[in-house]
Amino acid sequence: MQHAPAARPSPALSARLPRGTTARPLPGTTTVSRHTATRPLCAPADHPRPGTTDHPRPGTTDHPPRGTTARPLPAGVLPPPPSTTIRPSHRTATRPLLAAALAAVLALTASACVGGGRGTEGPVGPVPPTAQSPAVLPSAELPPVLTRGQARAALVGADDLGEAWEPTRGAATWRDELLKATAERPDCRRLLDVLYTEELFGTGAATAPRATAALDDLDGGAQLHYRVTSYRAADLDRTLAWLGRLPDTCGRFEARDAHGTARDVRVTGLTLPEAGDARRGLRVTVGDTAPDDGEDPRTDTGTDTGGGVLTVDLVAVRVGDDAISLTNGTLGAPADDATRISVEVGTDRLTEARRQGRAQV
Repeated sequence: MQHAPAARPSPALSARLPRGTTARPLPGTTTVSRHTATRPLCAPADHPRPGTTDHPRPGTTDHPPRGTTARPLPAGVLPPPPSTTIRPSHRTATRPLLAAALAAVLALTASACVGGGRGTEGPVGPVPPTAQSPAVLPSAELPPVLTRGQARAALVGADDLGEAWEPTRGAATWRDELLKATAERPDCRRLLDVLYTEELFGTGAATAPRATAALDDLDGGAQLHYRVTSYRAADLDRTLAWLGRLPDTCGRFEARDAHGTARDVRVTGLTLPEAGDARRGLRVTVGDTAPDDGEDPRTDTGTDTGGGVLTVDLVAVRVGDDAISLTNGTLGAPADDATRISVEVGTDRLTEARRQGRAQV
């Protein structure tokens, strides 16, 4: 291995020194060997790797070259000051480089973090609204409903129907025996459910009736159930439209009860007085299965359910966002007057209750 040549002494200094005296570097100057090893940037600054200590390597001392003999100085000549050469420290030399490398790494890391974080957030500022799927759009707000007191004021009572009527004493037995049945066609099955539960506009809390009344006809054995409901007019009209289709879709069908007994069900339209904003009425008869000869057993009007015919009027009238609904059923002769009076009187009272104001709930 070749060593770096010794630094040449200054001409001015050489002229003043005695012959044979080696010139030393001036104070404040350093000599650095080109063979000085630098520690890799990845090594910790406080723990130099083996072989990178601060001890001078061979050939980097200030002693005169090998084979040169130091001559004694003449009398009266002071020796030159000791060498002030600052030997390079690998640790000192590499610290600036390491600091620069660390700064570069930190800068790259920060830029990567910024690019990865903000790149997914999009531009800062107002974001234009995006179209929502109809499935997630909020439903139309329910309209204000009648108070319980206003709804009760729209009910009909026994005094409105005649002397034979009074508040009910309980559900009629024919409801379970004849109406608790099912059918194959969905619309017909739904009709039977409505006749049995009387929940014409739905089973949810929003469509629950605001007020109800139940009356019995002691002479004819009829039973009338009356309800006042507040809901959206569009939904009420859809129910009325469904009722209007039933004479065509379920004009006649077979129903079976829990014991498998077959029932013959017929549905026809019912003419109603002009009342409210929209109205619809049905007459449903439920009896034993018709014989093969075509004879209709519905001429039997006995009060016994065995072989008898149940006749039920199903009516709904809408006034704005409110509606009245009723069922009037009997095993005897249909009580037509009770249905008509309930529609006329009930609609007038509902209209008056709406004039008195509505409550937001």
